[in-house]
Amino acid sequence: MSQQRFTNRVVLITGGGSGLGRASAVRLASEGAKLALVDIAEAGLKATVEAVHEIAPDAEILTVTADVAQEADVENYVAKTLERFGRIDGFFNNAGIEGRQNLTEAFTAAEFDRVVSINLRGAFLGLEKVLKVMHEQGSGMVVNTASVGGIRGIGNQSGYAAAKHGLVGLTRNSGIEYGRFGIRINAIAPGAIWTPMVEDSMKQLNADDPRAAAEQFIQGNPTKRYGEAPEIASVVAFLLSDDASYVNATVVPIDGGQSAAY
Repeated sequence: MSQQRFTNRVVLITGGGSGLGRASAVRLASEGAKLALVDIAEAGLKATVEAVHEIAPDAEILTVTADVAQEADVENYVAKTLERFGRIDGFFNNAGIEGRQNLTEAFTAAEFDRVVSINLRGAFLGLEKVLKVMHEQGSGMVVNTASVGGIRGIGNQSGYAAAKHGLVGLTRNSGIEYGRFGIRINAIAPGAIWTPMVEDSMKQLNADDPRAAAEQFIQGNPTKRYGEAPEIASVVAFLLSDDASYVNATVVPIDGGQSAAY
């Protein structure tokens, strides 16, 4: 990677142990970033560190095992990042789950609470703690992981849709609040991106033949294919960089055009 937009910059990534978090860690480290990686799965974090060091052997990486739905864990991952690096320049607020698919009447309040606690409350907690740091610094960039399920209805995903729509609102509201402090806050809205979470989703649709479900699902996309995690990572890197210096309070769909179709 010829560009080095993140030299001496510290980027904190939640959900860093797989999928979009891992791909973004690799991309950002290839451009010189120092990384603080957070995930509930310690094994996933270890695998991400290995993937990053294949591309950037000298990358400085802190890993913190945490449940983003627990306020004490969020306070700890922010404190550990500051203890190690002294600042937070970028925050990829990415951790999330899909939850079980079901009609709203059968979704259950317990499942709704579980999904919202991670995807919305967990994202809010991260923002709350990190924005305080960035406000004191007078600078910072945030990217929240929303979804096309945060700008359109999908079906069978009450908790996920409610949480991601909420995160879109939180992004716009916070971006308006913090722009005057030298802080930009945006969100990405990925569509059908081939990650472990999407693979699990296809298994929910067809446990016997998830590949058939995946192939059927993608036919509604103008590109007729799934996106790949590095394609998302390139947009995340752009939004966290100075190249996006006038992009704020915006939600960027990354879905091959599917959400634009009637």
